[in-house]
Amino acid sequence: MLPLNEQQLRSSFVNASQRERKELTLPDLANTRWDDLDYLGWRDRRNPNQGYVIAEVDGELVGVLLRKADGGVRSRPQCSWCEDVHLPNEVVFFIAKRAGAAGRNGNTLGTLVCAGFECSANVRKRPPLAYVGFDVEAARIQRMEALREHVTTFLRRVAEG
Repeated sequence: MLPLNEQQLRSSFVNASQRERKELTLPDLANTRWDDLDYLGWRDRRNPNQGYVIAEVDGELVGVLLRKADGGVRSRPQCSWCEDVHLPNEVVFFIAKRAGAAGRNGNTLGTLVCAGFECSANVRKRPPLAYVGFDVEAARIQRMEALREHVTTFLRRVAEG
């Protein structure tokens, strides 16, 4: 992912009001390892029930404000984005208000995502050897491509309203 600045981050959100964009808590951009990210995601330090995700969709930056759903899950879910079955972290259900009139009418879209948006790190780990001759590096690259596709699809659906 290419490095982003504060102005790019704030202006990318498709489902946030001007006030929400202005008040959002930014991550530490100076210490972000951009080369290791397929998307930028973070939780709000002041409001941990709120998260933010930004990625390039069809050549444009698209940012989405997410809210953690109330309640918990009875079993350990799998992240819909990285699809890692050996997660070292929690997975939570986030809800995004759709962009435009659909969002103003209360339409939302939900997804199960790693609680701290660790998906980029998860897909870069070497997968276990599945069988003799298994191409570990090809599997890792395929997981990175799948993650980008899952995130892009979700952001596109939110942006389309």
